[in-house]
Amino acid sequence: MYRRNILTGAVAAASALFAASAARASTGKPDKMKVAYHLSDAEKASFVVGNIQNHFDGVGGPEFVTIALVVHGPALKAFHAPSANSELRQKLAKLAKQGLGLEACGNTMKSQNVTLKDLLPGFVAVEQGGVVRLAELQAQGYVYLKP
Repeated sequence: MYRRNILTGAVAAASALFAASAARASTGKPDKMKVAYHLSDAEKASFVVGNIQNHFDGVGGPEFVTIALVVHGPALKAFHAPSANSELRQKLAKLAKQGLGLEACGNTMKSQNVTLKDLLPGFVAVEQGGVVRLAELQAQGYVYLKP
């Protein structure tokens, strides 16, 4: 099952990159993609953060893509400041400087009894919930990726 999820995420990312390249080639000017990454599995946090960096690099930088990372469920624990992996902390800080939107599910924050101060810098709380936010982003034209 894990391999299928990786393959599905890779195919979706490749399709998005191909579509963006085709759009740039046909119009002569780059179209800014909008992508929402969905993270709910704690063990995938580093993997997804790596995918996001590859995404920025693959399209030519943040001027060509807007990326939102919506985190909920067990995955939010990976971003608790006191216990966050130092490598993940550094990568996330770099991505935040590149413009990555960091969104934490308000419902998960309540269930884990954490506030924004308890999370790594840059997160905003999504009071309506992570899954609702993902649906909103898709309605706004964001491509949905769940690696």
